[in-house]
Amino acid sequence: MGLFDKWFSGSVNKEALDKGLEKSKQGFFSKVATAVAGKKTIDAEVLDNLEEVLIASDVGVDTTLKIIDRLEARVQKDPYLGTDQLNFLLKDEIKSLFKSNEVSELGASATGKLAIIMVVGVNGVGKTTTIGKLAKKWSDEGKKVMLAAADTFRAAAVDQLEVWSERADVPLVKLAANADPAAVAYEAVNKAVSSDVDVLLVDTAGRLHNKINLMNELSKIKRVMSKVIADAPHEVLLVLDGSTGQNAFEQAKQFSAATEVTSLAVTKLDGSAKGGVVLGISDQFNIPVRFIGVGEGIEDLQPFDAERFVDTFFEV
Repeated sequence: MGLFDKWFSGSVNKEALDKGLEKSKQGFFSKVATAVAGKKTIDAEVLDNLEEVLIASDVGVDTTLKIIDRLEARVQKDPYLGTDQLNFLLKDEIKSLFKSNEVSELGASATGKLAIIMVVGVNGVGKTTTIGKLAKKWSDEGKKVMLAAADTFRAAAVDQLEVWSERADVPLVKLAANADPAAVAYEAVNKAVSSDVDVLLVDTAGRLHNKINLMNELSKIKRVMSKVIADAPHEVLLVLDGSTGQNAFEQAKQFSAATEVTSLAVTKLDGSAKGGVVLGISDQFNIPVRFIGVGEGIEDLQPFDAERFVDTFFEV
């Protein structure tokens, strides 16, 4: 069993999840109701209408077509399937998509207990706040946590991380303004090793001048950390703003091209009706979702439980 197995698990706050997904559920089910209006069986017209509903719910074209193809196959086997069964069928197919891309086990370094998580994402998605919430959560659980302010291009990011380090009562590694981000990361890994830290969270720049600069910067940070611990980082967590819908897809594409993203945190799901983006991004990029944000509170950053998420989404 890996070190992350118990850290990335945890109980899901059902009440917060219900509230956070309320807008997505309302928008989705009202559209589905319109799609099946006047129909008793799931025919070609219903499936065409459902395709439009899924795309409009930010599930994404590729994932939508995959779901529709699977539904078509089931309808061909049983052409008398009623529209009253549509929600059950949809729920079943969406769960199967999540199951095909479940979170893998992760462990700390092969040479010790330190787990290093490099956190990436554009400015404004809640990246630094996500780091702070994780630091607070794990610190409260008795873990030794350290933060690294490697987003040196934005002074506000360092200041914000410093606030979180104080709130979580964990140390923060930072260098002078506009310092080399890789130098911050290198210093932080060394300090984490010498301080017997359990987990090091490394904040990185949210936006550089172009994709090449982003790729080079992230590659450099990974390279210098691996000089201290060969298999670092052990996790590259991409934070996405779920409320941006299709923009989140583009961000996932850019960061996946720039670095090897191993997991996702999808924030701000409570602020819009775009909950479908969680399924689409995870499926299309073959990246597991580890966390979802369904509110402003620390407890509203929840470990992602696909089964619970889908069940909650389909509760009327």
